[in-house]
This record gives sequence, C-alpha cells and structure tokens, in this order.
Amino acid sequence: MDWVVILAGGSGTRFWPLSSPRHPKQLLPLAGPTPSAVAAVAAVEPLVTRRRILMVTGPDLAEPLRQATGLPADQVLVEPVAASTAPALAWGTTTALARDPSATILSMHADWHLGDPDGFRRTADAALFAARQHDALITVGITPTRTETGYGYIVPGEPVDGAVRQVTRFREKPDRATAEALIASGALWNSGLFAWTASRFLAEVRQHTPELAGSLVFLAEGDVSRFFESVTPVSVDIGLLERSNRVLTIAGDFGWDDVGAWDALARLKPADRDGNVLQGPVYTHESGGCIAWSDGTPIVLSGVRDLIVVHANGRVLVLDRSRGPDLKRTLDVLPPEVRDLP
Repeated sequence: MDWVVILAGGSGTRFWPLSSPRHPKQLLPLAGPTPSAVAAVAAVEPLVTRRRILMVTGPDLAEPLRQATGLPADQVLVEPVAASTAPALAWGTTTALARDPSATILSMHADWHLGDPDGFRRTADAALFAARQHDALITVGITPTRTETGYGYIVPGEPVDGAVRQVTRFREKPDRATAEALIASGALWNSGLFAWTASRFLAEVRQHTPELAGSLVFLAEGDVSRFFESVTPVSVDIGLLERSNRVLTIAGDFGWDDVGAWDALARLKPADRDGNVLQGPVYTHESGGCIAWSDGTPIVLSGVRDLIVVHANGRVLVLDRSRGPDLKRTLDVLPPEVRDLP
C-alpha cells in the first residue's frame, strides 16, 4: 500500500524574525490561509488513508505539529537529533515497512506551496506507480518557470517508459549562466518529491550510503536513539540519489514552490498596483516592489523600492530584496540576544 512521509524539521531561518524554533515556517500561513504543514496533510489525504501518513520532525515541533495537523502521536516521528534528510527518510521508510511489508513511500516536505493540489496528486500517483513498476527510486522534477540559482537541477536522460526517464546527472545550485544553460537543455528543478518501495530504498542505502548503512540494524531493533547517534548526517540527494544507478525521474507541473525565503511571497501572494506584497497594518506612499509583514505594529513605507521589511516577535528587519536568500549570513553575525527570538 502507499504511504506518505512528510519531512517537517527545521526552523526556517530565512523567514526571521517571523519564523522561530517554536513557530517555524511550516506552522505559519505564509503562502495561504493555513499553515503549510496542515496544507501538506490535506494534499495527500485523497491519496492515502490518514493512518498511512507519517511526519518526521524535531522535539520542539512535535506537539505543535500534532495539534495543527491532528495526526496521532504514533504517526509523528520525533528525531532525537537533526541529521539531515537521509536518516529521517530511513526512519520513516523503516517505520512504514514495519507496519506494511508492501509499503511504497511518497516523500515530501511540510513547507512547500502546492498551487495545483489535483495536479500534485496526479504526479504523486504516477511517481508511486513508477516506483513499483520499475523497482526504482523516483525523483519528481519540476518544469522551471524562471532562472533559479537556489535550486538543484535534474538533467533527464533517455525515456524508459512513457513519461519516466533516466537521470543523466544532478546539478546543485548552479550560477545564473549555468542555470540558464541547464534550462535551455531541458533540465528540471529537483523538487525533493520522491517515491520508492520501502524494500528498494533500504537496499540502495545499504549499498550506496555508508553514512547510514551500518546503523540500519538499530532501526530494525527499534533503537532510534542509537541509530541517530551513530549515523553521519547526509542529505538523501547526496547520500543516495546521486550515487545509485536505480534513479529515474518524471516531470511535474503543479505550482510547486519551496517557499524558501521572504522573496517567495512575491510569487505566491497578490501584489498591489505598485508591486508591493503586504501583510498586516502596512501603508505605502510612492513605494514599489516591496515585501512587508507586520504582526501588529503599523509600518509605513515612503519613497523606497525593493525592500523586505518585517516587524515580528519584537524585532524589525529591513533588507534589500536581492539579499533575502542570504539572510542566514546576517543572522550568523548578530549577537544572540538579538538573533534568538522569545
């Protein structure tokens, strides 16, 4: 049967000061009226029964996510320490396999925006079918809509079966010229939406991911703490997908956005006639192209362009929109009493 593993770790530092460890972006209504974690569960419920949805997260977020999504405790897997996506998916996959020996897994993240949920489900169904049909690891590529240097790319190869294609190579976060060349050649964004049978995924991890392979026995024994203590943190992309020769891809087009930084709101929310995206009590005068968010205190923008201005959690952030994706570098140099949110 089909299962869904939703990755819901991380605090979303690129949405500081609105996003915090206690209120990360997956629990905030950034792109729509509901938090993205709630929207993720709603998006997959027509695909699988609610009892076959697992969510992997950290200790601070487990209870807020349970309350927000309504998932029972045994479906919210709490990592003792964060160790990137490969260990998290190994745990989620092992858990599904223990409950269902025929489990096929769809893996996604809790902080995405899905502009076309029906299109997402059609693509997810196709990925799950391809995973079973070809006994392979399926990665869903998104047809690019812009030159994006913050995403990874998939270069598709020869067709295997219908829309299913081989993967020639992956390319992580290229510069602008390289990204333009990749798109011109037909490359896809690497969305992070994956599908595999549980047995194939674990077999590939044993063969290609030494960072995890020797520790899988602890998951089999139910010793989750020892598993996470003994693994080397590694992403599933680097630790497995770029190494395995059983990776195939299909293309999807369902309004996917990873909502990675403040600038994403300009793609996802309506703008005023001057191109400003505003949330809360924000007032503008002869200003354009700005993104402004206030959690209650009025903000006035006058005679400025292309700024991100945020008032939240007792902090005020002002930066050029072009620097939005690099916000973490700013946070790294702030004193803890400013950076750390209440």
